[in-house]
Amino acid sequence: MSDKKNIEDIEVEEKADAVSDTEETETEGAAGAEETVDAESGETEEKTESEEEKKDPRDAKIEELNDKHIRLMAEFENFRKRSEKEKDQMFETGAKSVVEKILPVVDNFERALLMAEQANADEDAEKDPFMDGMEKVYKQLQAGLDEIGVKPIEAVGKEFNPDFHNAVMQEESEEFESGIICKELLKGYTYRDSVVRHSMVSVVQ
Repeated sequence: MSDKKNIEDIEVEEKADAVSDTEETETEGAAGAEETVDAESGETEEKTESEEEKKDPRDAKIEELNDKHIRLMAEFENFRKRSEKEKDQMFETGAKSVVEKILPVVDNFERALLMAEQANADEDAEKDPFMDGMEKVYKQLQAGLDEIGVKPIEAVGKEFNPDFHNAVMQEESEEFESGIICKELLKGYTYRDSVVRHSMVSVVQ
């Protein structure tokens, strides 16, 4: 009986030793795997550092200069567009001021020609050469204004529009409906779609 018990104890001890050896083997394997990973990680870090060291500092300088160049070109383009816009605005303002000063001369031309036409309406005499010359000068002046973008505002027979017309009086009319311009007292003009002078008109009640 004692011999059998000793044999069983020996077998238990052998099994325990086998389990212990297996655990040590697994532990060593895990440690070896960790060492391998650490080694690979170290190699990767060394490789990255090596690549960074190999990068030429001149390339970084070139990239920096190229970025500055692109920014300067963009700023210059914005400056050029802004300058052109300001120049156009200044030119338009100056031209509009000149047109405003010319319009009274045009008005006087029209008044003089109208008076001459009315004075010679009942006469059978030949047309005065002087007045004929004045008409040609007036037409030339109108053509020049039209060429630079100065155009008269349509008034008589049109619906009153405060953007283009200035109503100075109202009157009754059998020819036009209410709100329609029946008489133009002073001709208005626009310059490049901008009103230089509003038309002074009479509107039907």
